[in-house]
Amino acid sequence: MRFHNTLTRKIEDFVPLDKVVQLYHCGPTVYNYAHIGNLRSYVFADVLRRTLEYSGLEVKQVINITDIGHLTSDADSGDDKMVKGLKRENLPLTLDGLKQLADKFEAAFKEDLKHLNIETPHHFPRATEYLKDEIELVKILEEKGFGYKLSDGIYFDTLRLKDYGKLGGLTPLDESQARVGIEGKRSSRDFVLWKLSHDDRLGFESPWGKGFPGWHIECSAMSRTLLGQPFDIHTGGIDHIPVHHNNEIAQSEAAFDKPLAHYWLHNEFITVSSEKMAKSEDNFITLSTLIDKNISPLAYRYFLLQSHYRTPTSFTWESLEAAENAYKRLMLIMRLLNQQAPSDPGKVSEKYKQMFTEAIENDLNTPEALAVVWKMSRSAGDDISYADTRATLLDFDRVLGLKLNEYVPEVKEIPKEVMILLDERAEARRSKDFKKSDEIRDKIRRLGFEVNDTHKGQEISRI
Repeated sequence: MRFHNTLTRKIEDFVPLDKVVQLYHCGPTVYNYAHIGNLRSYVFADVLRRTLEYSGLEVKQVINITDIGHLTSDADSGDDKMVKGLKRENLPLTLDGLKQLADKFEAAFKEDLKHLNIETPHHFPRATEYLKDEIELVKILEEKGFGYKLSDGIYFDTLRLKDYGKLGGLTPLDESQARVGIEGKRSSRDFVLWKLSHDDRLGFESPWGKGFPGWHIECSAMSRTLLGQPFDIHTGGIDHIPVHHNNEIAQSEAAFDKPLAHYWLHNEFITVSSEKMAKSEDNFITLSTLIDKNISPLAYRYFLLQSHYRTPTSFTWESLEAAENAYKRLMLIMRLLNQQAPSDPGKVSEKYKQMFTEAIENDLNTPEALAVVWKMSRSAGDDISYADTRATLLDFDRVLGLKLNEYVPEVKEIPKEVMILLDERAEARRSKDFKKSDEIRDKIRRLGFEVNDTHKGQEISRI
């Protein structure tokens, strides 16, 4: 199994540290709904986990919840995202208000994961649950000379680390990676470990005063407490590389003199009209938006699987519709296979499994894995039996997570308009007018039905 390690900028063989592979994924700041660009990170993380488990490895997975202390940018000044959420939701500027906000959007996030068939992580820690660990980590850094105090909080001294910014080859960092200046900072790249509160209603007690842990310190503390240090794999979006993940590495390694994680994997953005999807823009599309349009969340999962996780992917409604149609065809194939071999459980094809495994274990190459799926499906009934095709597809679905075992129900009542089109299509096929046949199939699809040609004739199912 090979993964692209952002730390070395190379594709490397994966060698687990121990019997249980430990995964940490940067979770959401729960001040708003996740958009479909955010959700790419969790589908990617899910495919990673499923691939490791498919290969026979045991996994321990953590996705954190940031419910305090994340500023609206990676800078150390400005509004806090959670406070911004309180104001938008007309909630009180209190710790109870923060909890209400976090409860609402954490529940929405978990519902999104369920819709996308993402396996539940073994731990879903909230930053507020690990305040003791976060404060202790800041103390260690201060005692070792890496932390210094300013009027608004405790900061990490990046000048004391020669390799600060090593993730992604960002050493030395250029000025585009520098954060805004705070008066008294020793370097523009120094970052906050503990931010003092400007409002007595918000914040937690600490040795330095009432405030909040820095965003970066939260992840370092939670990952170490739950997984130890070092652990195997840390993931996130590419936007985390220059600041958040480099800061995690800096403070964890400065505190404990050992690596934080051995492998760092990052997914690319989903773009709309060549711009990054973001909550601050008009291109903020949630999973609920898709559901309201009667688009299955699993069709969006299929859309993501069509692209390698390290490839920027452009979202359009047309490309999503194409992915949805492909997903529906795959589900229809599963129903037809069930009809052809209702009682034969079949066997997993070693030939196709080897092809699928080679694809997925080559840095999670899901587009190539889907190509194997379609190659085998087209061969069903020829070089592979219907029963074995079904058994193998269900085996592949342990990684793909498309719920292929949920067959499309047969249609008992077909509208007269659709029946007329079916007859016209049958005549077109008998006349070998395949262009007209395809046009009629598209008309039928627009009416909410899918047609598939079998040796018994036209099979139809409701979309």
